[in-house]
Amino acid sequence: MAPRKRTDHDALYHRLFSHPGVVAQLLRGFVDGPWLDGLDLDGMERLNAKFHAETGERREGDMVWRIPRRDGEDSYLVLLLEFQSSTDQFMALRVLTYAALLWQQLVREGRLAADGRLPPLLPVVVYNGDARWQAPVDVRKLVGLPEISELWRWQPQLQYHLIDAGAFTDADLAARDGLPALWFRLESASDTGAVVAVADALLAWLGRHPGFDGLRAVFAELLGAMVAPLSPGMRVPKELGEMRSRLVARAEQWVEQWKQEGLQAGLEEGRQKGLQEGRQEGRQEGQQKGEATLLLRLMQRRFGPLPDWLTNHVMQADTTTLEEWGLRILDATRLEDVVGEDRLTDRT
Repeated sequence: MAPRKRTDHDALYHRLFSHPGVVAQLLRGFVDGPWLDGLDLDGMERLNAKFHAETGERREGDMVWRIPRRDGEDSYLVLLLEFQSSTDQFMALRVLTYAALLWQQLVREGRLAADGRLPPLLPVVVYNGDARWQAPVDVRKLVGLPEISELWRWQPQLQYHLIDAGAFTDADLAARDGLPALWFRLESASDTGAVVAVADALLAWLGRHPGFDGLRAVFAELLGAMVAPLSPGMRVPKELGEMRSRLVARAEQWVEQWKQEGLQAGLEEGRQKGLQEGRQEGRQEGQQKGEATLLLRLMQRRFGPLPDWLTNHVMQADTTTLEEWGLRILDATRLEDVVGEDRLTDRT
């Protein structure tokens, strides 16, 4: 047993990615493209997107950020946090809907480029499910048209950038700087030692970046949520350093607990296997005895009383042999025709 690979605490994730610095690190670390140099990521601000009140579709965890461009115009990041256990097949359609509604809001508010055109959007989906993401990232992949159809010219076009947290190796994440990479490592940690190692890396990173001190409590709660199944009722410290110390102090206790649970599981598995094998052996033995008894009765009816040694041979024969002898008795005129000459001569 080990801490859960994934936790389901959307409110904590929402607090983490509500920090503009964390979102900027997410883009720098997990969205490729030299065009990022044209964005002022340090100047980004959260936009109060109002379209969710009109449609009821937008969730609290989905965010919109305005990102100034170095040419004086704006871009907008549509960030969808998909912290579910499975893939959303129609995510591209949902992103397309968000994009259209956001553009409508920007038109109403007059947030257009100097030439009157719509500002560009960057849709990003962050996913942390156990299974790898399988849904199309292009809305056109959802449309049922042959590739040669002329109708494609009228179909909407939109792609989103997918960040599948579980698709990165620990070595890959360790080579990336920033809190999103550390969070992904924390989510994929397979044992207490790995969790403590990430906690140490978090403390070191936050020590070098005092502007993110407000997120210490968030990561302390994330750590507490991961180990809560191991220590029901444990008080979760609000300070990350204290939470890390609590992990180390309880690590030996948890290891012993896992050993005991593993031993109990092994004993139970062995008991169940023994019962199953016993029932199987019992069924096989019962079938063999039944076939042997029936064959003896047929042989006695056909040939009269049987010697004890022959009765013992029949009772000890396996089911395959008994079935073969049972077929022979239909045409046999003497015992030798049923069990064979060698059986009659071997009277031990």
